[in-house]
Amino acid sequence: MSEHHLLLCFLFFLSFSQILLSSCFSFSNSTKICPHGQSLALLHLKKSFSIKKSHSRFCRFPSYPKTEHWKEGSDCCSWDGVSCDLVTGHVIELDLSCSWLSGTIHSNSTLFRFPHLQRLNLAFNDFSGSSVSAGFGRLSSLTHLNLSDSGFSGLISPKISHLSNLVSLDLTSNEEAEFALDGFYSLVQNLTKLQKLHLSWISISSVFPNSLLNRSSLISLDLSLCGLHGRFPDNDIHLPKLELLSLWGNFNLNGNFPRFSENNSLIDLYLSSTNFSGELPASLGNLKSLQTLYLSSCQFLGSIPASLENLTQITFLSLDGNHFSGKIPNVFYNLRNLISLDLFENNFSGQIPPSIGNLTNLLKLDFFDNQLEGAIPSSVYGFSSLSSVRLQYNLLNGTIPSWLYTLPSLVELDLSHNKFTGHIGEFQFDSLEYIDLSMNELHGSIPTSIFEFVNLSSLYLSSNNLSGVLETGKFEKLINLTDLDLSNNMLSLTTSVHSNSMLPNIQILDLSHNNISGMFSWNVGKDTLGRLNLSYNSIRGFEMQPWKSMQILDLHSNLLQGPLPTPPNSSFFFSVSHNKLSGEISALICKASSMGVLDLSHNNLSGMLPHCLGNFSNDLSVLNLRRNQFHGIIPQTFLKGNSFRTLDFNSNQLEGLVPQSLIICKELEVLNLGNNKINDTFPHWLGALPKLQVLVLHSNHFHGQIGFSKIKSPFMSLRIIDLAHNDFEGDLPEMYLRSLKAAMNIDEGNMTRKYMGDDNYQDSMMVTIKGSEIEFVKILNTFTTIDFSSNKFQGVIPECIGNLNSLRGLNLSHNYLTGCIPLSFKNLKMLESLDLSSNKLSGRIPQELTSLTFLEVLNLSQNHLIGFIPQGSQFQTFGNDSYYGNPGLCGFPLSNRCTTDEIPYPSQEIEAKFESGFDWKITLMGYGCGLVIGLSLGCLIFLSGKPEWLVWIIDKNIDKKIVRNKRSTRGRGARIS
Repeated sequence: MSEHHLLLCFLFFLSFSQILLSSCFSFSNSTKICPHGQSLALLHLKKSFSIKKSHSRFCRFPSYPKTEHWKEGSDCCSWDGVSCDLVTGHVIELDLSCSWLSGTIHSNSTLFRFPHLQRLNLAFNDFSGSSVSAGFGRLSSLTHLNLSDSGFSGLISPKISHLSNLVSLDLTSNEEAEFALDGFYSLVQNLTKLQKLHLSWISISSVFPNSLLNRSSLISLDLSLCGLHGRFPDNDIHLPKLELLSLWGNFNLNGNFPRFSENNSLIDLYLSSTNFSGELPASLGNLKSLQTLYLSSCQFLGSIPASLENLTQITFLSLDGNHFSGKIPNVFYNLRNLISLDLFENNFSGQIPPSIGNLTNLLKLDFFDNQLEGAIPSSVYGFSSLSSVRLQYNLLNGTIPSWLYTLPSLVELDLSHNKFTGHIGEFQFDSLEYIDLSMNELHGSIPTSIFEFVNLSSLYLSSNNLSGVLETGKFEKLINLTDLDLSNNMLSLTTSVHSNSMLPNIQILDLSHNNISGMFSWNVGKDTLGRLNLSYNSIRGFEMQPWKSMQILDLHSNLLQGPLPTPPNSSFFFSVSHNKLSGEISALICKASSMGVLDLSHNNLSGMLPHCLGNFSNDLSVLNLRRNQFHGIIPQTFLKGNSFRTLDFNSNQLEGLVPQSLIICKELEVLNLGNNKINDTFPHWLGALPKLQVLVLHSNHFHGQIGFSKIKSPFMSLRIIDLAHNDFEGDLPEMYLRSLKAAMNIDEGNMTRKYMGDDNYQDSMMVTIKGSEIEFVKILNTFTTIDFSSNKFQGVIPECIGNLNSLRGLNLSHNYLTGCIPLSFKNLKMLESLDLSSNKLSGRIPQELTSLTFLEVLNLSQNHLIGFIPQGSQFQTFGNDSYYGNPGLCGFPLSNRCTTDEIPYPSQEIEAKFESGFDWKITLMGYGCGLVIGLSLGCLIFLSGKPEWLVWIIDKNIDKKIVRNKRSTRGRGARIS
């Protein structure tokens, strides 16, 4: 090529390059041009917000204040979070997510002055007080809108459904926002291009729209916790692009497991906490791309289909909280990607499938609360990443397999409430933080490796057969231990010389029901220990430590001697009952101003009660001083608004009057003053206490007539009343008996049976049955009894007692009662014990009492009853001692046989039935026929003398009747004289 041609080419190249560079420079300059109006709008928007880091605290990505560097005079297209069109310079994308913003977005906000905006992301800020207003509907170019986790509330404007170009809409976690009526339906109908629709936590309160299942463009659909109801469509789902379907938390959404075609891309399916039910179909195996399946807390039942083995990509499988049953299928050989397997709280039975051992990537295995049995599989091929094993509340047995002791990543191990036997092995790694092997049949000593777990926070080995001597020094390395429960074993304890200040973070220490003896002086958890239970041991001495956080201190049922320990001032529960403590109660006990339960019962404590016992704590609900030797008077002052639920002073030597200040104890349910020396009249004013259920005045010096009350309906809640062994006189208190509504019409079938008290303390009491005192360690809320025995009551027994049809026990013995046993007693269908002995009752025992089929104890002895003892039902089980001392009684079981005139009369009910069914027409017809036949026979006898055939028939029938009567009376124990 000539030099001339080369020169021309070079000149052309320079000219073209200049043009190209000029064009590129002009284009570059154009991208930096931000329309002035848009810059002003953005700066105005910035000023409408305040900035604080906490406003984006829930952001899942790094957050920072993007608007902080927006400066006037600079190009807005270069600002953080702002993107512009490369040609026009118009703002087309605004990403202010996680920008620490706070403020209100009004409908006239400058935010809505960007008509070319295509993407808007305001997620993870705080726009409390803002609504999804009509202004958003003016951004007609939007394809992506994300307002999630930003505090929007109120009605979502229907204008949002005008954004017909939307491909992605995310309003997640704006809990106080809601769609107007038909608003959600309009949105679904109009936004036909949607690929992503996330509305979780938005109130929709609608049925699931069928049209959503026709959107072939859908990739991600999240309508969890939206208040959807009705039935999910049963038709097949043909959404080939759908990767996420989340409906969890729609508690009233019904349906069967969705049926997906084989041509699906589903990766994540969340149906937990809905009302979906039925069996899982075999088509579950079509979801071959599925990685996450959450079906927990639904109503699914039946067995798991074998097609589960096709889900080879599954990583999270959660079927817990359903009604699945049958055996767990042995299909896990190919599910090697599985990370978490949750099958707990179902009804699975049989053995754990051996293919579980192939899940080499498993992190969590949870089968708790089923009916699995047999041994844990012994062959596994990995489990190097397994961190949590929860198999509690099953029927598993055998020894704990060796591989469980060799897992290098194991953090949580719970095998409690099974039937495992053998020794606990030595663990090879110290990664464990939580161990629960309680409620099994394990024996031997606690392995030494456990005492090397520096990260261990909870250790529960209670209710086994563990034995051996524990040296407190062994716990030296367990510096992170917060919960230690070794109760219900056979362990003993020795305190090391250098064991002080161990377990610096311990909060709960339970060593109850063991073989600990001697002096307990273990100084643990000085700043943290809140609950210490040493009950049911043989501890003779206890050294109180300066615990700053102690709330529950339980020392009952030991051999403690000497003076009463003073509980820490922080104590809420303090029990030293059933020991051998002596001396007086120090007034220092009243410094525990947060005390809720104080139980000093069953000791040898004496002296007078400190006056402060009634008013030192507003939280005190239980004060139990039973079975000591206290004397003097009951504390007279109680705090207004106090919390007393139980006051038990039984079996002391207290005297004086019942303090009328008890009237302010509005929460009082149990008042037990029995077995003291109180000298007073009946405290009728207690009838005003609205919750009083138990009143025991047994064995005191109460006297006088009970009389009437000025209270309209006294003792409305009372169901246990014991006035026995006092000097009450006069008639039985009919007014009070009529008011005992709590002993009437108890519907046990529809009420929850529970014991009086709460988790911290349950009430107990003594009940006299057949002259013997029986302790009820717990009192059922359905138990009702009345004991007025051993007083001087007179007069007749009121019929109104028959209205107390839920009564379990009635004791009116050893009084001066007269008259008959009321027929209304037949209504006491729940009665188990009836004692009317040692009175002056007369008349017959009502036959109707045989209908009391629950009656186990009956004592009618030492009265003036007469006649035949009723037979049948429970009466067949009562012996002579139920009736002795009534000379007029006869029949079984007494040896005194009844004469013919003592054969029992029909009951009034039978007589009434007979009278109501009596037909005079039939009777007159019988009389007429009999009259004709009688006259004819009379004439025949008169004319022909005594006919031998007739005399033979009559004599024979008379002989048969006499023999039959003898046999029947002999069978009933009667005597013919």
